[in-house]
Amino acid sequence: MHRPDFNQLLTALRRGVPDRLPFYEHLADAPVIEAVTGAPVTRMDGSTREGREAWLKAQIDFYLQLGFDCFPFEVGPRFPRDNVLPAPDTAALSRGQRGWADEHTGPIQTVADFEAYPWPDADHAVDYEFFEMAKRLLPEGMLIVGGCAGGIFEHGSWLMGVEKFSLAIYDNPALVTALLDRVTETLCEADRRLIQIGGIGALRMGDDLGFKTASFLSPASLREFIFPRQKQVVEVAHQAGLPFVLHSCGNAALYMDELIDSVGIDAKHSFEDVIMPVAEVKRRWGDRVALLGGADVDYLARHTEDEVRAYTHRLIEQCAPGGGWALGTGNSVANYIPVANYLAMLDEGRRYRGS
Repeated sequence: MHRPDFNQLLTALRRGVPDRLPFYEHLADAPVIEAVTGAPVTRMDGSTREGREAWLKAQIDFYLQLGFDCFPFEVGPRFPRDNVLPAPDTAALSRGQRGWADEHTGPIQTVADFEAYPWPDADHAVDYEFFEMAKRLLPEGMLIVGGCAGGIFEHGSWLMGVEKFSLAIYDNPALVTALLDRVTETLCEADRRLIQIGGIGALRMGDDLGFKTASFLSPASLREFIFPRQKQVVEVAHQAGLPFVLHSCGNAALYMDELIDSVGIDAKHSFEDVIMPVAEVKRRWGDRVALLGGADVDYLARHTEDEVRAYTHRLIEQCAPGGGWALGTGNSVANYIPVANYLAMLDEGRRYRGS
């Protein structure tokens, strides 16, 4: 059994050269975890303490079995909303349905909506007990990379609907400011309390800012509304002596320098070859920020196991020298990636590190 050593990943997060190549993932879909571990993750009862503990143990066992030194884990803030649209999950390891945020609307549209919204207080912002349970289940040497789920832009756009949120930036900037300030305050306080619980080796926030060719908001709007508030979350990590990991999908080329220099992130995750391969990102910014993952999800999903091995071998040769990098997917272990391909990717990583 793999003996985790979080210092390997921590060294990479600090842009150093670890003794062996660490692995990193943002998350793995439950059907993938079930296929690898044999634990009935998709059928576990999350309404009971026993069910939640079994679910956490299966998650931790998955990463431990595959050679990880960290457990990626987030707890969602309690921002109630009903603007989630269901759609069939057509992946080979289907989980039945997927949920999609309604782009057109959300529970907050006006100042009156904002004032009437049931904002959680700090004591009830997230499920702290669930996090405490995860900490107790961690094996020696393994720490959590995580914190509150979702980011500044994500929660703001989900609560209004990205369409209405974007219009409100121009039509009602005071409402957007109040909304994002409240979201930021909640995330920061919840993250402080999660850090106090212990078990966190690096604080993480997921905040998807764009798509293949650009960002959802203009660079000027990002600078005004998003980056200063992301920086507040980063400072929570740094005040506790922890590195900060930003998971953010989309084409970040226009604002990568600002994420590093202004927001102050220590590591960046989420890369697509069609946008910019992680090897090119490392060439351009690897001396200033750690980079995590980057094995293109589309490639992993569409190619043969042998092709994935060759692709991973090239990726390691390009990114491992000089440190500051961990092997993993460019986004997450989605249930439409063939499990054999994902395991082949990690096996190439283990061969490189001689384990």
